Amino acid sequence: MKTFLNNKKVAMDITYSIKTFEELSVHELYEIMRLRQVIFVVEQNCPFVDADNLDQKSMHIQGRDEHGALMTYTRILDKGVAYPDYPSIGRVVNAQAVRGQGEGIKLMQFSIDQIRKHYPGAIKIGAQCYLQRFYESFGFTDVGNHYLEDGIPHMVMILD
Repeated sequence: MKTFLNNKKVAMDITYSIKTFEELSVHELYEIMRLRQVIFVVEQNCPFVDADNLDQKSMHIQGRDEHGALMTYTRILDKGVAYPDYPSIGRVVNAQAVRGQGEGIKLMQFSIDQIRKHYPGAIKIGAQCYLQRFYESFGFTDVGNHYLEDGIPHMVMILD
């Protein structure tokens, strides 16, 4: 995140961590659920049930600023949880305060590194179509399966 000090941008570090569901504190889980609701439900005007019973089977990646505020988040899932034959990255979110500053790139690279460490093999994601170029920049390719999820165009992408 960047703030202004005497009209000059000052970078603030985001620190990334990964935890299992059981390792999350109740406060961390609340912050994660709140950030996801702010982005997916309120900003994208998409009412849906975010608590999909996959969080308990996921590892949770959090990016926090120097004050401990949650700024970025993803969850990674082992093969067989979201897709039968692939591990996956999902619920990718960046707080509005850090958008356009490269934190999404750092978050995805950390997520890819962690999923490769914990769950080897190709990675499959369901990506919002407007983010196709973003995911392609990491090597994901569109496998041609486009669909609507909660009224938002999505595509299936794979990273070998």
